[in-house]
Amino acid sequence: MSLIKQKIAIIGTGKMGSILLQSMLNQNLLSADQLKATDKAADKGLPARMALPVPVGSNNPEAAAWADIILLCVKPQVVKTVVEEIRPQLEESKLLISIAASVPTGLIEKAAGISVPVVRAMPNTACSIGSGMTGICRGRFANEEHLAMTRSIFNTFGRSVIIEEGLMDAVTGLSGSGPAFVYIILESLAEAGVKVGLPRDIATELAAQTVLGAAQMVLETGHHPALLKDAVTTPAGCTIDGILELEEGKLRVTLIKAVVKAAERARQLVHSH
Repeated sequence: MSLIKQKIAIIGTGKMGSILLQSMLNQNLLSADQLKATDKAADKGLPARMALPVPVGSNNPEAAAWADIILLCVKPQVVKTVVEEIRPQLEESKLLISIAASVPTGLIEKAAGISVPVVRAMPNTACSIGSGMTGICRGRFANEEHLAMTRSIFNTFGRSVIIEEGLMDAVTGLSGSGPAFVYIILESLAEAGVKVGLPRDIATELAAQTVLGAAQMVLETGHHPALLKDAVTTPAGCTIDGILELEEGKLRVTLIKAVVKAAERARQLVHSH
């Protein structure tokens, strides 16, 4: 799917909207004249918005009328209001992509009032450096072409997977919240390095590159993590002693519970819309 001639409106230039806008330009996915951005804070002239390479306006209907693809990057609680605001500008030939956590495609379709194709995406913050992970699902009126178009946008920021909508809360709990859990692990590994005598900056670099390398091994070899773990764990060596401590501290079950809790929270948010 080519985005060459597509015009994209990004509604909401908070953290994620700004990341997506910046990345699309950095990766030469689109040129600046193919992008429009809006933000309710734009008329207040906030300094953060000034740094964006595309002028940020505050007229959502105007941006929606101009665009082929509308990226909704607003907070979950205002999605319905924003879709109702741009409703007269929506057409069945346009594509609506929402990155609002926990907001079902059905709610967006209902607010739109027409059979507009809606695709939901759950990106994470690593999109800002091109190592993001995005879960993508489609609404009732979106087809394979719309999914492909959405993927071509989000693959610019890393990887993407297509899943059923019922699994989106699970994606939120795992790859959406997951980076925070990994940062805690990473910080702890660095603290351990300090405890055994390493300078903090070196300990942090060792920990970060180790986490990155381990993750790349999983993605590039396609091997089960347990198999890769076994390759590091030599008989009567250092690693097995460390693993014993992890098992005793219930690291596995704690991480599983963390993802389950985050996913449950995402599910609760759905019912609050």
